[in-house]
Parts: sequence; C-alpha cells; structure tokens
Amino acid sequence: MAVKGFFGRILTIDVTEKKFQIEEIEKSIYEKYLGGKGLATHLLLERNLANVDPLSPENRLILGLGPLSDSPIYGSCRHGIYSKSPLTGFYAESYSGGSAAIQISRTGFDAVIITGASENPIWLEISDNNVVFHDASELWGLDTFETERRIKDKLSGIKNKPAVISIGPAGERLVRFAVVENDKWRSAGRTGMGAVLGSKKVKAIACYGEMRRNFYDADGLSDFAKKTVKELNTHKATEAYRQYGTPMMVALLNNANAFPTRYWSKGQFERWQSISAEVMKERYGAKPRACKTCFMACGKYMEITEGEYKGLTIEGPEYETIYAFGGLCEIDRLDTIAYFNDICDRLGIDTITAGNLVALAIEASKRGKISDKLDYGNPSMVADVLKKIAYREGIGDVLADGIVRASKEWGLEEIAVHVKGLEPAGYDPRVLKGMALAYAVSDRGACHLRTTFYKAELAGMIPPDQIEGKVDLFIDFEDRCTLFDCGIICRFYRDFYLWDELAAIYGMATGLDFSKESLKALASRVTNSTRRFNLREGLTVQDDMLPDRLFDEPLENGAVITREEFLKLRSDYYKARGWSDDGIPPRED
Repeated sequence: MAVKGFFGRILTIDVTEKKFQIEEIEKSIYEKYLGGKGLATHLLLERNLANVDPLSPENRLILGLGPLSDSPIYGSCRHGIYSKSPLTGFYAESYSGGSAAIQISRTGFDAVIITGASENPIWLEISDNNVVFHDASELWGLDTFETERRIKDKLSGIKNKPAVISIGPAGERLVRFAVVENDKWRSAGRTGMGAVLGSKKVKAIACYGEMRRNFYDADGLSDFAKKTVKELNTHKATEAYRQYGTPMMVALLNNANAFPTRYWSKGQFERWQSISAEVMKERYGAKPRACKTCFMACGKYMEITEGEYKGLTIEGPEYETIYAFGGLCEIDRLDTIAYFNDICDRLGIDTITAGNLVALAIEASKRGKISDKLDYGNPSMVADVLKKIAYREGIGDVLADGIVRASKEWGLEEIAVHVKGLEPAGYDPRVLKGMALAYAVSDRGACHLRTTFYKAELAGMIPPDQIEGKVDLFIDFEDRCTLFDCGIICRFYRDFYLWDELAAIYGMATGLDFSKESLKALASRVTNSTRRFNLREGLTVQDDMLPDRLFDEPLENGAVITREEFLKLRSDYYKARGWSDDGIPPRED
C-alpha cells in the first residue's frame, strides 16, 4: 500500500536541454524521511556531486513540499527550497509562507528538481500536465514585485491562480545571499537560493494545477484543524502574534540585554522604543495579515502615510529585519527600516545578511579599511550600500560575496560575526547560551530557526546561563523543528503542535503509525543525513564554532560565554546525537 499524503512523484527539469522527466519515489523513502527537508536531503545526497560549485549547472535546486501541504492543518502553507549554498558552501535550506505552497502542491509533485543552466534567461510554467520554458529576456533586470505581476498577468486566463516565485537583480548578478520571493512580501530568505536560480538563468517559476493529496484520514485532519482554531484562536500566544507579530521581540531582547547593537558590540539599543512593535501598531497602524491556513496573522501590513517614505506599503518589517538594521546599524526609525526592507524585497536580498554586512562596512569605514565614508545611524548611507550590493557596484561587489570574503579583504576577520559564513539572527549568544550551540551546530550556518531555542531561554523553560543538562531540551526542540520542516509547518505553531499532536497529524496524513519515539528517530535520521551532506562538502569540527570575538568581548553588562562553556555544550550535543568527538554521525541507519 502506498503511503498517503504524498503524490509519490518528483519532477526533474533540465534547463540546459529544456527537457523534463517525471519519476516515482519508493514508499520506503517517505517512511524514512517524510517530505520537505527529509526528502530533499535524501535527493541532494543521492544526486548532487560532492564538492560541486554551488553556482555551476551541476548543482541542483529542489523546490520541496511535505505531506501536510495543501491540507487543512493550520500553519501548513509553506514551501522549502534546498540546495548547496553559494554563501556557505554547505547545506542550504530556506522556507517561505504566503499562499504559494497550495498551487505548487497542486502540480502533483512532492519535489521539483532543477538542474543545468539555460544559455538565456527563462521562466518556468509548471502545471499538473506540462512544463513550459518561456523566454524571460523582457523580465531580466526587473524587481521581484514587477516580475511576479507580469507573469500573473500573462497567466491571467488560468482558472487556478498560479503561484509565482521569482528572483530580483541580486539573484541575476549572483549575489550570494539573494532570496527567492513570492506573494510580493514573502521570502525564502537565507543561504542564497536566489543566486542558485540566477546561475541557472531562471528568473521565475509559476505553478498551478488541480491535483490534490489523498490523505489517509482527511476527515480527521479537518476535525483536528477545527478543534485547533476553536481552542487556540484566543490563546495568549496567538493574541501576541496577532497584535504585535515578531517585532514584539525588540522589547524582550533589549530587556534581556541580548539585542545585538552597533555591530555586536552591545546588547541594548538606547532608542529601541522607537523601533518597537508598539510604535509599529500605534503610530503606523500596522494591521495583522496571515498566510493561507493560518489564524495567527503574525504578518504586519503597514502603509506609510506621511514623511519621506509616504506611499510605501509593506508586510513587515519582521523582528530580524529590525534587529539587523535597527540594532546593528543603529537606525532608530521604523519607517526607515521598512524602506530598507522594501529595497531588499524588490532587489531580492536577505535582510539579516544585508544588515550585518552594512554594519561590517560601517566598521570598515570607521577603522580606515575602506575609503567610503559610512557611519551608524545614517539612513541614506544604508540604502546606498544595499543598492550597491544588489548591482555589485563599488564596495557592494565585495559585500555581495558574503562576510567571509569581505572581512578577509578588509582585514576584519577578528570582528566578523558568523558561523560557516552565515550571520546570526538577533539573539546574542553571550546572554542566551543555548543559542551559542544553536548557531554553531546548525547545518546551514548561524541560524535561529533550526531550534528556536531562544524561546526556551526567554520563556523561562531553562535558565539562559545553564550549561549542564541543557542539551536534552535543546535536542527535543531541534528534533521537533526538523519534523516541522519535513511537514512543512510554520515554526510559530511550536507551542501548539507538541509530540502527540505531531504523531496524530502525520498519522492522519500518511497512514503511518507514529509515536514520539519513532518521530524522534526519523528526525535524528534527517539530522544525520544533513550532517553527512556537510561532511562530504568539507565540514570539520572547527566549523561548529563561534567566532572568537563572542568569547573574548563581553557585552556592556559583562555577559559573555566562555570557550569552556561552549565546548561543554558542543561535546554534550555530539554525545547525545551519537556522534564522534569530531562530530561524525554513525553509519546510515
């Protein structure tokens, strides 16, 4: 009997030859890995050549979905993009919400693999019965908003409104942290998936169809969703996200002295109130907006009605964008940060990496490493650098290749904050010590979303300073997040979908008999497989390390994480995972 909840098919598109093929996937693969990250990791290990250049035709990019895609389950309207990262050289995964996942799913494939490289710009039209290769010469050079609008206009006669994902000028120019946009303001933001598409000369992908997943217990999934919204629609976590969204973290992190400021030299921004969630709501009238199949509505739609940016509309900025420009670059106006967000969305660059790199460039200027005159708190300067990055002009050409190249070229390696070439999110690990481990062992570089362990430490589930015994809870969080990415489910349902709920919904979707133990085993299998991918690409234990600066430079209140504390956490993690002292997992199970 086939596993339910999957189509059992993947689509491979060769954009060099302008050909495509459909193949079936064996039931055992879904049983071992589910979909989303699990399936994509399996396919990358199986089909990508070791040590492939991430920007070469041979590097595959996978558009992935999970067994909960296009289901009634709240938080399930997400898709993933997977490859080898041109920014880090290691495993790449990035996720986006909105509404695109529904029409991507209705093409009838569990994964779409794109390989090769077109000689000229193209866009792909993927339906449930065909793949059409369109010339994209007239779209090349356009921003993501205009690209999406034009393709939707071209396909306006399609009954099912197509989903469109696209890259901007940054992806075209192979900026190594270029994003893939959808639904105008939604981004698959980290690890440079836009650059991989750009290297293949693929400007956009449009998806639509009428295929629907055959769930094992569709009525059970529907009943579960109805119960979820009935019981949790007024939950305090729901209300918090609906009222304030992720910007509510600005106050929380400043109060914890863990809001990275002035390029990681401080843990508090004196003018944080001016970029807070309260200002977003009360001054700018931000209104809640939700992805499909979501009742939280964490997105915040803003219309700037006065001042320099009058007329700007945006869903955002999110907390991470506020931290990256507001904290690291010391910009104290929310409308200005929204403007930077808009530039990044249109041109197609990751706001977290961009904010970190602008702040590094400010330090380079202040230390006399570059001739450009840059300083903290200068909005016009930030906007100028962002545009230079996207178009690879001046210092932007150096920054476009990421923090490793920029810091080396400017002699700033001792202050550059990153892990594996990816900059951390807005949670200082000198205060939140579990996040030190999260950044270090994340398979895609310094990432907050592979564990979301800041939640455990800020919410009082475990003391931030605790070292002994922390890894058990850490791995519990990490395993559950991995299962979310195999689903694919939004992180913000982590308080609602615990182990019993995950076992129930995956069981109803697939017909497989899940328990907490079997789900944890599956998550561990995916984690080990992803680790093997990185080891194959040259990862060593030294890559699972924080930059020296975070050990040697305490925050203004004296907070610091010692090397001994960190190495204890990492050693405990390796042991708990069953890995060797060098971070090597056991033979594949």
